[in-house]
Amino acid sequence: MIETHVCGNGVRIVHEKMPHVRSVALGVWVGAGSGDEKESEAGLAHFIEHMLFKGTKTRSARKIAEEFDRIGGDVNAFTSKEMTCYYTTILGHQAPRALSIMTDMFFNSKFDEAEIAKEKSIILDEIAAVEDAPDDDVEERLWTVMYPEQPIGKPVLGNEKTIDTFNREMIDEFMERMYTPERIVISVAGNYDDRLIQLIDVHFGSFKRKEQAKHTSNVKMPEFHGGLSLKAKDIEQAHICLGFSGLAVDDKRIHDLVVLDSIIGGSMSSRLFQEVREERGLAYSIQSYFSAYKTAGAFMIYGGTSPENAMELSDTIDEVIHSILSDGITENELYNAKEQLKGGFLLGLESSEARMHRNGKNELILEEHKTIDEVVSLIDDVELVHVYRMASDIFKQERAISIIAPKEVLSEFEI
Repeated sequence: MIETHVCGNGVRIVHEKMPHVRSVALGVWVGAGSGDEKESEAGLAHFIEHMLFKGTKTRSARKIAEEFDRIGGDVNAFTSKEMTCYYTTILGHQAPRALSIMTDMFFNSKFDEAEIAKEKSIILDEIAAVEDAPDDDVEERLWTVMYPEQPIGKPVLGNEKTIDTFNREMIDEFMERMYTPERIVISVAGNYDDRLIQLIDVHFGSFKRKEQAKHTSNVKMPEFHGGLSLKAKDIEQAHICLGFSGLAVDDKRIHDLVVLDSIIGGSMSSRLFQEVREERGLAYSIQSYFSAYKTAGAFMIYGGTSPENAMELSDTIDEVIHSILSDGITENELYNAKEQLKGGFLLGLESSEARMHRNGKNELILEEHKTIDEVVSLIDDVELVHVYRMASDIFKQERAISIIAPKEVLSEFEI
């Protein structure tokens, strides 16, 4: 059973016992991502995520790593458009020690100027790595087309111009503004006892931020835009990514979209996989997927193919979309999609880390926790008419396109 405890300062602790496992997954979730940054701060949320591993007043970066190794733990972090998460998975009896290290990182990081300078170089290398991976770069560019000049459309990693300006003062100001108690969730799942929850309350339940530093959101409701982004690159494949306006994460129709995604390109039996890869042999990689955030979302289709097949791949994707709009889907497709989704959902919750991630995100973003049976029921309740209506809502609107390919290929797509 999922339980929630609210500390005196507003920090929320969500926890779920799993007596059959030996591990405990512990995550510190913060409602602060790239979508919360000012224009001059682009990339700062992600930069802070890195800096929390670079040493505290009592621990060097090396000591942090060694201590987690010593307790057999795995520690990591990520930043998205609307959140940052620091998490670890350890054996149950080592959870208090892991909590102590993470608390030290969270509250006592030094943000040494020499480490800040080194980390700037590392982040710039990370940005370069994305640009060197066209399957990642093509999606980043798609977001800038779909949501131009809006925080949700900007890269999480930031850009060279802003990263070069980062300093201790900017880090402190952002954390005062965004790392506030009401924006923090501690998620725990696994084999733990109640003393761990009490210990978390001791560590996280009393800190406060300056009264005048409370965050006032300047994020407007994002507006989807269609458009075309073309990038010439001397590579062996053409990478094509299509984007459509999607749903916010709390939209009541989200499970209709989940089922539609599975049918179109989210599984091996999907329309796109069967038509593009199995029937026509046009691409090794073809898939659909969606991103759902608090204020907006996107439904995307990606394919990578040889330059000579790029236009045929694009046409085939259009044909698959048109066939769904004109002919609908079958009962067999609906049944297969539901069973595949339920299987993936249930199997994906067998680890303590998966449960911790699910609960942390749900508490931070949705502030509610549906039971496993409720989620399964919501999938079962999706009907053919719901999926067709969702397809019509998505595909009959304008779309955005991002393509990275050799120069000679791009001329075929230029308007």
